[in-house]
Amino acid sequence: MAKVILKKGREESLKRFHPWVFSGAVAQIVGSPAEGDVVGVYASDGTFLASGHYQIGSIAVRVLSFDAPVLSPDYWEVMLGRALAVRQACGLAASEKTNCYRLVHGEGDNLPGLIVDYYDGVCVMQAHSAGMFRARRQIADALVRVYGDRLKAVYDKSSGTAPFKAGLDLVDGYIYRKEGYTDSQQLVLENGHRFWVNWTEGQKTGFFLDQRENRALVERYARGRNVLNLFCYTGGFSIYALGAGAVHVDSVDSSRKAMEMVEKNVELNGFSESQHTGYCTDAIDFLKNAPEDKYDLMIVDPPAFAKHRGALNNALRAYQRLNAAAIAKVAPGGFVFTFSCSQVVDKEAFALAVFSAAAQAGRSVRILDRLNQPADHAVNIYHPEGEYLKGLLLYVE
Repeated sequence: MAKVILKKGREESLKRFHPWVFSGAVAQIVGSPAEGDVVGVYASDGTFLASGHYQIGSIAVRVLSFDAPVLSPDYWEVMLGRALAVRQACGLAASEKTNCYRLVHGEGDNLPGLIVDYYDGVCVMQAHSAGMFRARRQIADALVRVYGDRLKAVYDKSSGTAPFKAGLDLVDGYIYRKEGYTDSQQLVLENGHRFWVNWTEGQKTGFFLDQRENRALVERYARGRNVLNLFCYTGGFSIYALGAGAVHVDSVDSSRKAMEMVEKNVELNGFSESQHTGYCTDAIDFLKNAPEDKYDLMIVDPPAFAKHRGALNNALRAYQRLNAAAIAKVAPGGFVFTFSCSQVVDKEAFALAVFSAAAQAGRSVRILDRLNQPADHAVNIYHPEGEYLKGLLLYVE
């Protein structure tokens, strides 16, 4: 096994169990590791610190273990079993009303570079590192052992997330399928609501599981209100609002496939065309042209405006403009649920952007709640960077 030797004094973050080794901390590499190899990480005095996946880039090693330089033969099964135990402790893995959840949330489950979402017996996996991509078959085998007969399939969807190209076959497809299983979409339950999930054609793994608790919060406020769901994707917030007794819901997304799925989900849950209207158009343009005071509840859940720190300032300006338009248009006494899923935008910066938006709109605005990601998207206390989803519930006079 190759060894990564750190510069003197650069081992402190690993001693605090941070799971990344940055390339600037590396003094020497003993051996010739390929991307994705497991390497040992050592302090300048030769003390063993951790082992993890090696990768060329700003993050040189993603730590898998602080205990031993060589991973045990049952490593993947043990780690996936621990992740499942957390979901069981949260009441997700055995719920009668919810049968979809995130099983592995990267660093939050001490498996940096790996995402696994569970959809009623189907695991959809995304590798964000070369090491996790190369280990995908071992991971699939371990999922079979962890779930047993409950597992119908494991689908790898890493082609859009892999930050590497050379020498790897980045073609999405099934790694495991139970005999007779042929579906490319799954009907799932979330808090009693039904949704079609299509992991082959949908964004991410097919459904935004991280908004489950925030959708339930919308359900508490939507009764008797006219609702606008911007950037609606497959209509999660819309279904919850309709289920709560919203007067009418308008769903807006620029993706034709997403809007087709919204209509399927509306029909699936027994709602009529008179209760819901879908618009396949740019959400920002729709909001600009929307009449004032028509909507008394808005959901503003855009895609990530900043995927790297260099785009931070532009992203904050975009959040300010978008939220200023929403605050200006919502009816008096209305609610705005506004979100950012940009990891490089922290919750303080996002709140400041929304504060500036409120000042620009010139309305009286109260923060009723601060929103975040649910328990199955856990944040490793030693890796605060994992807290990516943040939101505010606003009351606008």
